[in-house]
Amino acid sequence: MTRLFIADVRTPSGPRPLVTVRAASEAEALLFLEARYPEDRIEAVAEPAEWASDAATGSESGDIREHAGSRWPSSRQAPAGT
Repeated sequence: MTRLFIADVRTPSGPRPLVTVRAASEAEALLFLEARYPEDRIEAVAEPAEWASDAATGSESGDIREHAGSRWPSSRQAPAGT
């Protein structure tokens, strides 16, 4: 069974929009993200707490989506809401 994780991903020129990934564990989510974004830094991965998206977050293991307009908070804690 997969769970939803959110990620703070940084390109050499700045942050990506908030990224979601479906995975069985945080470690697996990190592997999917590193494979998808080999030139970027994965700053953090966490379960989203109460964060919710109005866009599709995928349903299969390895589904990765970027959510334009959503950013990881500067406190480095998982977003608490939209």
